[in-house]
Amino acid sequence: MKEIKTVGVVGLGALGVIFSYQLTRGAGYDNVLVLADAARTARYERDGVFLNGGRCAFHYADAAKVTQPLDLLLFSVKFGALEDSIAECLHLVGPDTTVISALNGISSEQVLSDAFGAEKVVWCVAQKMSAVKEGNQATCPSFGELALGVPAGADDSRLRALTAFFDRIGFPYSLPESIETHMWSKLLCNTGCNQAAMVFQCGYGGLQVPGPARDAMLGAMREVVQVANAEGVPLSEKDVESWDSIIQTFPTDGEPSMRQDGKAHRKSEVELFSGTIRRLAAKHGIAVPVNDWLYEKVQEMERAY
Repeated sequence: MKEIKTVGVVGLGALGVIFSYQLTRGAGYDNVLVLADAARTARYERDGVFLNGGRCAFHYADAAKVTQPLDLLLFSVKFGALEDSIAECLHLVGPDTTVISALNGISSEQVLSDAFGAEKVVWCVAQKMSAVKEGNQATCPSFGELALGVPAGADDSRLRALTAFFDRIGFPYSLPESIETHMWSKLLCNTGCNQAAMVFQCGYGGLQVPGPARDAMLGAMREVVQVANAEGVPLSEKDVESWDSIIQTFPTDGEPSMRQDGKAHRKSEVELFSGTIRRLAAKHGIAVPVNDWLYEKVQEMERAY
C-alpha cells in the first residue's frame, strides 16, 4: 500500500468537525479536504465553522470539482445521507484509496463495501467523545479516538497504512482484538444511551443517576447482549458495565446525538439502533420489550414534528 498523504472528510456534523480539525492540524491544510456540494461549501466559507469557540481553518472543497482520487476518505454523515454522499464521492476513490466510516451502528461498513469494494474499507468505531454541534458551533471537551480493524482473516495492508499515517500525524486510535465485537459493543452503548436520552429528553446527567431514563438505557443494552450472543458475538454484562462507566465520565450537560436530533426535530438514527436489534431479535425469536418501547416512542416523537 502507498503512503497516505491526502484525505477527504465527508460530513461536518460534530464528529466531522473534530476529525477535520485533528487531521488538518496533523497532516496540513493542503492535504485535508472537507468535502461537500457547492452550496454547502460556499456557506462554510462564508459563515465559518467553529470548534470550542475558535474558527476552524479548514480547506473546503466542492467534491464535484476535485479530480484526483484521495488516499483516505472518511465518511462522517448520518446514515440517511450515506448513499447520496457515496454517489458524490465515487470519483474520489481509486485503487489505493482507503475508506473508513465514523457512522453509528453496524451497517455502514457493508454499504461502503458494496460501493467501493470490501478490500478498501477499514472498519471503524468513533468512541470516547462527547460532542455537540448547534448551527456552525461545535463543542467537544474530549476528542476521543477511532477504534480500527478489519474482519478476521482479511488483508490488513490498508489498516497498517492507516495506522502508520495516524502515528505520523498524532491522530488517536486503538486496535481492539476483534473489531466486529467492538462494533457490536458500541452499538450496545448507542442503543441504550442515545435512545433513552431522546425519549426521556435528557442529557448524560439524566442517564447517570437512578431513574426511568437510566433503567431504560441499561435494559436496552442488556437486550443487545442477548441478540449479539444469538448472532455469535460474545458480548456480556461486562460490556454493559464498561460503557456505563464511560458514560459516567461524560459532562452532565452533554448530550448524545439522538437527543440533539430530537431537540432540532431531525429524523433520528433509531433504525440503526432499536430498528436493527428488533429485526435481528425477530430472526432469533428473542423478546426485546425495552427496545420495542423505545422504538415506538421515538416514532411517536418524530411523527409529532
